[in-house]
Amino acid sequence: MLTSHKNTKGIILMLLSMAIFAVADTFIKMSGSFLSPAQIMLFLISGGFIIFALIALLKGENLKDPRALKPVLLVRYCAEMIGLLGMVMCLTKVPLSIVGAVTQASPILVAVGAVIFLKEKVSWRRWSSIFIGFLGVLLVIQPGEEGLDYSVIWAAVALIAFSIRDLVTRLTPPDISSASLATFTMIAALPFTTAWVLLNGDMFFPAEINWGIIACMIILGSVGYLLLITSLRIGELSAIMPFRYSRIVFLLILGILVFEERPSLSMLIGSALVIASGVYIMWREQIVSQRQNK
Repeated sequence: MLTSHKNTKGIILMLLSMAIFAVADTFIKMSGSFLSPAQIMLFLISGGFIIFALIALLKGENLKDPRALKPVLLVRYCAEMIGLLGMVMCLTKVPLSIVGAVTQASPILVAVGAVIFLKEKVSWRRWSSIFIGFLGVLLVIQPGEEGLDYSVIWAAVALIAFSIRDLVTRLTPPDISSASLATFTMIAALPFTTAWVLLNGDMFFPAEINWGIIACMIILGSVGYLLLITSLRIGELSAIMPFRYSRIVFLLILGILVFEERPSLSMLIGSALVIASGVYIMWREQIVSQRQNK
């Protein structure tokens, strides 16, 4: 009964996290009307650094941990930064519905990475679901009558980078807290984003800036991240993780309501295939894990 209660709470937090992330993505897309991608990145990184560092300090965590420079964490920082770069670029150029469907396919790519790099054995059933998931992604980004919008490549960059991040996270020290890890990541990304803004010749605070939109995308993004981590630590991953795909639905709805997007039939079918494939992969992982523990 206790496990069931924790799973229910974790599922609710996961759904809330994905909804908040989707709204944050919407504000990021809106900020593209008065900020360059470099400026958006700088605000997200610097704002996230302040929030996560404060949380870590209030919890008495050690932000001078020498393990912050371990090679596995350096790889994770790079993957996180590249993933965020891809996410910002595609959010400013690609419909929300497509961004959601492509970037949420990361569990499928993580499964492939686990086979290649972690030497995990995968049955033909999981290989089939991986293939179906990639087929879904192709249906989402397929060229229309006007040809393929190559800006969608940024969504693929975000997908690959976030998949590497998730894969590498399995190898990071488990006793380093989420707030500390997030703070280390923001610190690592700050020099890059600052240099990008300077090289572009952008202003740090453009005259037409909308601070309301900026505050919303930073705060919502940070709150969504914390809720995500909390949900994953409350209950069983097999019960909670499938609800991660709700972000695709939320982005689809927001794209229609806020930006008047009109998803095609192939995009809707592709999104459904991505969701079904990812949920099946996570379910099979749980089944295999239970058999190994018996």
